[in-house]
Amino acid sequence: MACTRSTISLFSQRSSSLPWLTKHRSTAGAGAGAGAGARICSCMSLPTSSSPPNAMSLIASANNALLQYIPQSVLIPSEVEEGTKMREYLLEQTRKKLYRTTTAVEKLKLIDNIQRLGISYYLEDDISNVLQGNLSICLGDNEDLFTTGLRFRLLRHNGFQISPDIFQKFKDNNGKFKESLLSDTLGLLSLYEASYMGAKGEEILEEAMEFTKTHLSQSLQAELPPQLKVQVAQALELPTHLRMARLEARRFIEQYATLNDRDSVLLELAKMDYNKVQSQHQMELNEITRWWKQLGLVDKLSFARDRFLECFLWTVGLLPEPKYSICRIELAKTIAVLLLIDDIFDIYGKMDDLVLFTDAIKRWDLEAMETLPEYMQICYMALYNLTNEISYKVLKENGWRVRPYLKSTWIDMIEGYMVEAKWFNGGRAPNLEEYIENGVSTVGSYMALVHLFFLIGEGVTEQNAKLLMKKPYPKLFSSAGRILRLWDDLGTAKEEEERGDLASSIHLFMREKNITTEEECRKRILEDIYSYWKDLNGELISQKQMPLSIIKVALNMARASQVVYKHEEDSYFSNVKNHVQALFFTPLV
Repeated sequence: MACTRSTISLFSQRSSSLPWLTKHRSTAGAGAGAGAGARICSCMSLPTSSSPPNAMSLIASANNALLQYIPQSVLIPSEVEEGTKMREYLLEQTRKKLYRTTTAVEKLKLIDNIQRLGISYYLEDDISNVLQGNLSICLGDNEDLFTTGLRFRLLRHNGFQISPDIFQKFKDNNGKFKESLLSDTLGLLSLYEASYMGAKGEEILEEAMEFTKTHLSQSLQAELPPQLKVQVAQALELPTHLRMARLEARRFIEQYATLNDRDSVLLELAKMDYNKVQSQHQMELNEITRWWKQLGLVDKLSFARDRFLECFLWTVGLLPEPKYSICRIELAKTIAVLLLIDDIFDIYGKMDDLVLFTDAIKRWDLEAMETLPEYMQICYMALYNLTNEISYKVLKENGWRVRPYLKSTWIDMIEGYMVEAKWFNGGRAPNLEEYIENGVSTVGSYMALVHLFFLIGEGVTEQNAKLLMKKPYPKLFSSAGRILRLWDDLGTAKEEEERGDLASSIHLFMREKNITTEEECRKRILEDIYSYWKDLNGELISQKQMPLSIIKVALNMARASQVVYKHEEDSYFSNVKNHVQALFFTPLV
């Protein structure tokens, strides 16, 4: 289903909620159990909305479906038309500037700003044309480190193949990066950012990362220009390649406004577009809310939770482009149902009922549903109908029969839930590889990426579709899923330990690797995450099996995982709440 007007994104994570979305732990009610499958992972539900462009509808809910609506401000048609005309004017000015800029470095800097400001989706073809021309440019020995690093990063980020050997000219006769580079902080920063685009086997980029990280950290103690010092500190905290697009757009817009060499046209366009996209997200939130309320599951199931905002944050992380809105909405529905099933395994279902439910999912027919307790029948029917509905829409749009693919991902995930429930009830801790391999499925990454593959509908062939039915799943999917699984554990370890869930990658890593401190364990896990990132970068370079659109989604899944789960003083929940407020309910002025 080619989602030319909408966005699909989804995320699955662990059972946890915002401070104002407290998790319902009661086991009261018919069929209530003792939390048979208190698992380590859980998927998030999604929201959307269909309200006016400047709508400020806040959909937040806790145990008993708490819904709040911020007063809505409606734009009249003349205001909408005026805003559209201004945006088109600014966009055309930016496009002209992209082609009229004469020097290569100025073109590259302009593209970098356009992408980080979040407006590159307007100019994808133009940017591709300019970068294609950069591939044919002879990189002479006179090109400085800043330009070479920026060129490399932008080409790789946009899916072009370029060898890291272009950095060899910055090494001395002993194979080390030249000491003379240490006085070029801006160049070191560019090389540092480029090094995060590396794939496995690209040793020069490994060396570049170690070299630049060390000296950039030292440079913060020196007398750097204030703006450059901020840029270095932010890059060391989180490199550009790892940043979540919409959050980075907001952050960079605010920072760009303070720069002395800012482009007023670019800045105005970025602000207008950010607020426009924010209004679209509010409409998507309202649409999903209406669907969810009509489904009525919260009214029928005492344990059901509304965590729309938390989940929608993930959808925007995976596919930030406005054109994918319809896809976002369809997958949001899927995640909302998944969250209910997650709660059944996590806190509500008895072990015997979980066995019945898993068997019914594997059979995938309505007769199997009749063997289930009533509360499970409701969830089963919702999942069955929704999967058929999405399959029909894809068939109608593109002629693809995708139900077997979607059904397969659900079966894999439910079987994974069952494995975790048995671990929990049997008192047996899995080994680390067992845990991670199973957790990649139960964290929802496979389900999300397979649904997105067909809902986006770009570059789908019979050959690459067949790969989705084979085990193991493509490396693209497993690498993104492992990053999500590990960041989930790093970000929610304390909350999970308080709940009694000790089978996390941190505890298993410490046990199997004979690591005595959690600090050292986290450091080792971060090294594994970086290794999986190199696998993802390799997929971006080769593009052998999957279309670029789904490769970008996998990369965005990894980005969203780190941004949401990497928090210092704040809790995971506070971190999510801050992101939700900034992205969906606080316009730029």
